[in-house]
Amino acid sequence: MSYGADVRHLHRRGAELIYKILQGAKPADIPVEQPTRFELVINAQTAKSIGLSIPESFLTRADEVIE
Repeated sequence: MSYGADVRHLHRRGAELIYKILQGAKPADIPVEQPTRFELVINAQTAKSIGLSIPESFLTRADEVIE
C-alpha cells in the first residue's frame, strides 16, 4: 500500500517550471510548490500472498488496485 504524491502530476508541473525558466524567468523568482494531488495505490496481490485482508472500504477509496 502506498499513499503519496501523484508522480505524473509532479512531472507535468516540473515541465511547466522548466518552460518558464527557458522563457527567461529567474529560478529564484519561481515559488516553491508543494504537491497538491495524492494517490492511494494498493497491491492486493501481495497483500493476499502474505495473508493480509484489505477491507472493501479501502479498496473502493483507492486510486489504483493492483490485482
